[in-house]
This record gives sequence, structure tokens and C-alpha cells, in this order.
Amino acid sequence: MIEIIASFVKQAIIQGIPLLYGSTGEILTEKSGNLNLGIPGIMYIGGIAGVIGAYFYEHAVEVVNPFWCVLIPFVCSVAGSMLMALIYSFLTVTLRANQNVTGLALTTFGVGVGNFFGGSLSSLFGEGGSIALNRTGACFKATLPFADKLGLFGETFLSFGFLAYLAIFIALAASWFLNHTRAGLNLRAVGESPATADAAGINVTKYKYLATCIGGGIAGLGGLYFIMDYIGGAWTNGGFGDRGWLAIALVIFALWKPKASILGSILFGGLYIVYLYIPGLSRASQEIFKMLPYVVTIVVLIVISIRNRRENQPPESLGLSYFREER
Repeated sequence: MIEIIASFVKQAIIQGIPLLYGSTGEILTEKSGNLNLGIPGIMYIGGIAGVIGAYFYEHAVEVVNPFWCVLIPFVCSVAGSMLMALIYSFLTVTLRANQNVTGLALTTFGVGVGNFFGGSLSSLFGEGGSIALNRTGACFKATLPFADKLGLFGETFLSFGFLAYLAIFIALAASWFLNHTRAGLNLRAVGESPATADAAGINVTKYKYLATCIGGGIAGLGGLYFIMDYIGGAWTNGGFGDRGWLAIALVIFALWKPKASILGSILFGGLYIVYLYIPGLSRASQEIFKMLPYVVTIVVLIVISIRNRRENQPPESLGLSYFREER
């Protein structure tokens, strides 16, 4: 029984790491007042950009260096994701386009680009079959050397690749930044009332751009983790499923607090796979269980709306364009 519980917790963490990356990046973005519904597309771009970087590196050398095997896909993933976020920022902050429409358009674009290159990258270079970057995947999946010596605890909590621990570190760092630094306070002020922040001398445009681009880069790492660590370097069109939308739902569940999203991601990851641990479920019942994270999010929305505590509400200017001339 203990082994089953430990296995469930481990799988919940594995499933939750992409959600943690996505939610942490979106929390930073939303703290600036930008509602980026393009997170699912950004995660796709983060994944495929890392795949492209790793593909070129593996085909350029005969013997791979683990350092470059990790660094090249990592940099490509962050760069591709930040480029997508930069496009979103330009359209919504500079051109003041509708944030909801822009985000949904980026999601459609990102999924399309990811599936196109994921399905045709090998063919474009005269090779057949699907992409399988086994050597790069093995580097990302490398675990702590002492994990297997710590028994069930090591197997459950210490047998992950470095991206899993990096996700937790980034969430904690984001929480500290938002609550204990002047720049974090300025960012929250921009999200609450950009006109007031502008009057106080805070560069609203700069904070919106930086928060959205950095948040996009963090979210893209969720796609890289899914491809390189979870799958092991293979690309499957549509393999991300609804994880991008779950990451956005997790932002609401965590009440826009990065630290809360750590436990929330594990909970969502567990709810996402709990049907696998319940014997005798029909296919229809399995799909109902997959809805649980969204049901929990709706319940949280109802509760925080009833209680109406300001600290649990989203940034006041979330989703609204800022017109400096109207200040």
C-alpha cells in the first residue's frame, strides 16, 4: 500500500511540473496586468524550440557532450518562448490589441507551429520517421546520484531530472521577488493601477514587457520538460493535451501566489492521473475524472468570490489595456 501511495505521489509530481512552470510564468505576467491566454501555445513553442536545438546538435556531432546537450535546448526553449511573449507584448501593450483575442491567437499559432515542425523536421532534412532525441533526453532525465541509496524516500522525491527542482526554485524565487523586492512591489502596482504607478514614476510599459517576456520564458520550460524529461526526447503531435490550460487554471487555484502553485501543481497532477489508480473505470468515467482539476478551480473561484478578500483577488487591471493619455 505504501508503495502504491509513493508511486502515486511521484507520478503526481511528474505530471505537475509542466503546470508549475506554466502557472509561475503566468502569475508573473498577470501581476503586470496582462492576461496571456497564449500560455498553451508558448509551452508548445518552448518544447519544439528545444527539440530543434537538440536535433541540430545531435546531428552535428558524433559524441554528445552532456553540458551542451542540456544548454542548447534550454537556451533555444527560453528564447523561442520569450519571442512569443514579446509578440504578445507588442500587440497588447504597444498596439493595445484585445488581450483575450491575442492570447488565443498565439495559442493557435504556437500549437500549429509545434505540430508542423514536430511532424516534419526529420523529413525536411531527408530523414524519415518521428523525432527521437534519446541522447538529449537521457541527459535531461539524469537523476541525483544518491537517490537510489535513500530507499522509498529517494525514489519518490529525489529521482527527478534537474528541471523538476528548477521549477520549484523558480516558483520560490518568484514569490520572494514579488513580496520582498522594490521591483516586485512596482510590478504589483502596475498590475493593480497602472495610472497610479505611472504617476509615481514607474515605467509601466517596461514592467509589462519584462514581466510578460520573462513569464513566457518560464512557461516555455514546461514544454521543454514535457518533451525532454517526461517523454525522453520524443515529439508527439498533440501530446501536450490540455496541460497549458490546466496551468492557467492553476493560477486561479493558487490565488496568484507562486508558492501556493507548488502544492497546487502536485494536486492538479494527482487529480489528472488519479483515474489510473482506480480499477474498473470505463472510458467515460476516466474522462470525468480528468475534469477534476477544472471542477476544483471553479469551486475555488466561487469561494474567493463569496469571501471577497482583496488579497485573494486578481490584479485589478488584469486584462485591461493602459491608455496613458487617459491618466
